[in-house]
Amino acid sequence: MRIISERMKDIPPSGTLKMLAKSKELEQKGRKIINLSVGQPDFDTPEHIKEAAIDALKEGFTKYTSSQGIPELLMAIAEDTSKGDVSITPKNVIVTPGAKHAILLAMFAILNSGDEVLIPTPAWPTYFTTIKMAGGIDVQIPVDTYNESIIEKLRDGITNKTKMILINSPSNPLGDVMDKDVLNAIYQLAVEHNLVILSDEIYQKLVYDIGERAATILSIDKKCERTIIINGFSKAYSMTGWRLGYAVASPEIVQSMIRIQQNSTTCPTSFVQVAGVAALQGSQEPVKRMVERFNERRKEIARLLNSIDGVRCNLPTGAFYVFPDFSELKLPSETFALRLLESKGVATAPGAVFGKGGEYHLRLSYANSLEEIGRGAILIKELVEEEI
Repeated sequence: MRIISERMKDIPPSGTLKMLAKSKELEQKGRKIINLSVGQPDFDTPEHIKEAAIDALKEGFTKYTSSQGIPELLMAIAEDTSKGDVSITPKNVIVTPGAKHAILLAMFAILNSGDEVLIPTPAWPTYFTTIKMAGGIDVQIPVDTYNESIIEKLRDGITNKTKMILINSPSNPLGDVMDKDVLNAIYQLAVEHNLVILSDEIYQKLVYDIGERAATILSIDKKCERTIIINGFSKAYSMTGWRLGYAVASPEIVQSMIRIQQNSTTCPTSFVQVAGVAALQGSQEPVKRMVERFNERRKEIARLLNSIDGVRCNLPTGAFYVFPDFSELKLPSETFALRLLESKGVATAPGAVFGKGGEYHLRLSYANSLEEIGRGAILIKELVEEEI
């Protein structure tokens, strides 16, 4: 008897977490590892957020909540999302145990078996997996950057099976940010072909030299008629382990997502939701300070990588990743990443796991100190010189 289901053949382990697990194994054996692989801020959760959760625990706020989320957090998210002439209400919001779960709920709510989802790649591999889990098909559209050239490439990928366009701005792994003109063109394409847009904006508040937030497609689709926004607290508020995310969409889509959540996780953790309210309504100075530190690091890591012969690295405008090109080495990215980890003790994520256009790249996170980034760059240079 086959115990494991057939569907599991299509569900691979996380390509990004695989390298993290390998680095942890080496650390347990006594190796010193410079970790540039993990998508996790190296700053502590701000004190006022932790205190809000502690107070909620002490007050006994430890029971089930509504599957949609507590009213205070739904309102806080609606207010934080409503900028300019965008007006979001709590009916447009669902709170989830992590943004990743919000993506999964959206896929199950929208996709039928065989529906196609267009994704500019390289892209976060969880997108591919959640689409498959919901019975859909990912159609990868390789791009070099998020400028107007992306539109015709997306248009060429549309078929009669296309149901959704998935975008991620600021991008993991590229660090690129879509401006409003590009977002508007994507929206018009979706209207023309009656498509849904899923916009992952988890890094929206982590941008450099372009204001406090990246542009959102909600500034165009103000009533969420065909847009699902994914966001959360992990990145901007350094709350990765708290598992708190959310989606903003039409009430019809939100209600479908609620039904799935009711029958899976029931609700996000009660006292963690209270912490989410504190994050959005409390001081934003910790976010600003973190962005300032990331800004220093992104400039330094790009400078160091570009100083290595045979390596090219664009300067990102958002998130906390660089995606340097190591194609002159002619080594598959997973081979190079493993060699870098095992021989030099530097953990990165192989570009191939991010889909088409990712091979011969590595994703490096600069959510680490300038000192560790500097040491890591020296070791990367050593290996590059050995391989060329």
